[in-house]
Amino acid sequence: MKLKSLEIALQKVAGFSAPKAPLEQYMTPPALAARMLFDAYMTGDIEGMKILDLGCGTGMLSVGAALLGGEVTGVDTDKAALSIAEENAEQSGVKADFFERTLIPLPAGPAALFETGFDTVVMNPPFGAQKEHADRPFIETALCSAPVVWGIFNRGTIPFLKAYTKESADITNMVSAKLNIPRQFSFHTKDSLEIPVEIVRMERK
Repeated sequence: MKLKSLEIALQKVAGFSAPKAPLEQYMTPPALAARMLFDAYMTGDIEGMKILDLGCGTGMLSVGAALLGGEVTGVDTDKAALSIAEENAEQSGVKADFFERTLIPLPAGPAALFETGFDTVVMNPPFGAQKEHADRPFIETALCSAPVVWGIFNRGTIPFLKAYTKESADITNMVSAKLNIPRQFSFHTKDSLEIPVEIVRMERK
């Protein structure tokens, strides 16, 4: 599958019916999701691999990874979002398993999501705009779950990410991109907001 074909396929993925602001539930734009997943695919981190979509929401990354040949498991705390994710996978003609899981907040430690390991984690974690340090349990859990992690991060937090993962992982690739957030909550003052982001690949030490 080519990059453009993947993006077109992901445009059919339905978003949140009632997004929750505290969870920073913003749908990952199809173009951004396709870019990260295709880069991961070209690096050998998707096809034939066991993929964990951490904080999968309605399954944008799960569906994309499955379309590229990954064996996908998606986890999220929101039952309603998981129901939509299951429908999205079915309508896209792919198989993915979805489970309700809650990440354990630090400093209690990363959540043990499953007994079996994964090859690759894909995620678009919260940036911490609504809850400070909301991204940290995602980073910790991701690096405990698989040797390779692909994630979308606010460009302004990259210095923190590098320092935070200095002892646990190497950042092996970064690609600059844009994340467009539409007006969907009462505190939004613009019809849309474009945020500079980095698509980051981390490899566990």
